[in-house]
Amino acid sequence: MQLDKKTIRTLLLMASFCIVLYWGLQNLDRVGGILNRVWGLVSPFVLGGSMAFILNVPMRAIEKALPKKLVKGRRAAALTLTLLAVLGVMALVLLLILPQLGRTIASIGAQLPGFWTDCQKWLAELMVQYPMLEEWISTEFITDWQSAVSAVAEWFRNGGFALVGNAATAATGFVMQFVDFFIGLIFALYLLACKETLTRQAKMLLYAWGPAHRAEKAVEVARLTNHTFSKFLSGQCLEACILGGLFAVGMLLCRMPYVTLISVLVAVTALIPVFGAFIGCFVGAFLILVQNPIQAVWFVVLFLCIQQIEGNLIYPKVVGNSVGLPGIWVLMAVTIGGSAMGVMGMLVMIPACSVAYSLLRTATRRKLREKGVEREKYLPGAPKAK
Repeated sequence: MQLDKKTIRTLLLMASFCIVLYWGLQNLDRVGGILNRVWGLVSPFVLGGSMAFILNVPMRAIEKALPKKLVKGRRAAALTLTLLAVLGVMALVLLLILPQLGRTIASIGAQLPGFWTDCQKWLAELMVQYPMLEEWISTEFITDWQSAVSAVAEWFRNGGFALVGNAATAATGFVMQFVDFFIGLIFALYLLACKETLTRQAKMLLYAWGPAHRAEKAVEVARLTNHTFSKFLSGQCLEACILGGLFAVGMLLCRMPYVTLISVLVAVTALIPVFGAFIGCFVGAFLILVQNPIQAVWFVVLFLCIQQIEGNLIYPKVVGNSVGLPGIWVLMAVTIGGSAMGVMGMLVMIPACSVAYSLLRTATRRKLREKGVEREKYLPGAPKAK
């Protein structure tokens, strides 16, 4: 039996894969170190690609709105206006949030002495009512407190150098993160400035070094990814603005404090899928709690009501089925993306998983049609096979 070249090549590839897999399973620590090193090298460029993907949505709209007379400088003008718009939105949010946040922290600091005095008075009244509590504090609590102070002092004596080392490591990590962000930003600007050239070069490589049907499939996936992500990002921004407006109206009607601060904060955090609005709710409830605890409770009730309206009526109408990803996979995508790349990963991972889900669904349905499996066999409530 003679084997052709294709079969021999397939067998060699399978044997090589098995050897590499066996070596990797025997050396998991080395494989993990190699993967971490590779990720450290490519992470700035992955971050830059994600940033370019996000900035391309508003830049494309701005470029279409510019006069057609700007032939050579149109791309540069659109890119500059996009960056200025993003920086302007960030500056506006910070100008609205930081002053009010500073006043809130100052108010909390001013109320702390009175709160401490009230606590001491309440504790003294409690000891008068319960003499056994005073006896316990004077014996057991003081002994435990002295032991705790001694343990903390011993930890500082023994772990002082480790604390300094950890601080130095954290500072180094912060500097490296800033450097990676700067490299990623430069890479993103280059991608946006030359996106047509890079797209053409990528297509040339695909059609030159691979079969035509695979190249066409890759181009189709890239087009689907771009379309899905653009609709998702524009819908998410519009939905965040609507949510912030609903909070502003609701808080004004209920006469709650910090209307501008909390509404802007909720709108900004709502850009983070799944968890974002709850972050804004937590911060807003804390700010209102300092001034009026009862209103803080009503704010949480208002948040839950608006969340129901937004989740059941507004979000499906605004974003629609552009993402087409079930809720459980959205949660998984947000968790994985946030763990890998933070907020940027959350924004990128949902459309990416949506594209993968759409492709897998299409391929699965095609396989079912090829095998002649009827829809009634896999629909809910289908009769079990005997």
